[in-house]
Amino acid sequence: MYIVIVGAGRVGYYLTKALLDEGHEVLALEKNNRVCETVNEELGSVCVRGDGCETMTLDSVGAGRADMLVAVTGDDEDNLVACQVAKYRFNVPRTVARVRNPQREPLFKKLGVDVTVSTTNIILEVIQQEVPTHAITHLLSMRDRGLELIDIRITPGTPTIGRMFKDLPVPKEARLALIIGKEGQPRLPDPTAKIELGDQIIALTTPEQEQAVRSALRGS
Repeated sequence: MYIVIVGAGRVGYYLTKALLDEGHEVLALEKNNRVCETVNEELGSVCVRGDGCETMTLDSVGAGRADMLVAVTGDDEDNLVACQVAKYRFNVPRTVARVRNPQREPLFKKLGVDVTVSTTNIILEVIQQEVPTHAITHLLSMRDRGLELIDIRITPGTPTIGRMFKDLPVPKEARLALIIGKEGQPRLPDPTAKIELGDQIIALTTPEQEQAVRSALRGS
């Protein structure tokens, strides 16, 4: 694969190195001349000084034949613009953007970025998985399809304990896939079944409906 990386700072440097080690053709774009020279000294002539947001720059490095563009600068706006130019001007099949502010991820998706990566959300999800009493855990994000697989835990004091699933206002867009009881026994979410203390409810939903699903199943 030919992969263009916008931003050759720490993230871009190690990403470039890893992809080169895997045998990919990689070209990094970096506005800072000193950073670009350092990358070339250590990894070979794989970095070009230039602005990855500019059409002329992307054209000069052959973005039209790129299989993927990954924008990992420290500026969310630059990452968004680089992905948009790659997608709509050069028809790059896949674009990936680093997002420092996780609240901007929905905007990136609406504007055509295929995959977003938020370090904040990744760390938060690790923390959530390590805290057994946490009410909700993200199991899988399918950002290219706009879906998430989440695990909602029924903890002591949850208002919905004892209520039947059919009586809960779960959004129509969401799908309850599996229930794992406190003893580890799995069961299907029968509409007439009741929520029990210790249940882990696996649900498929969109990021926009995540809070509504959580509120419906936990009564909060």
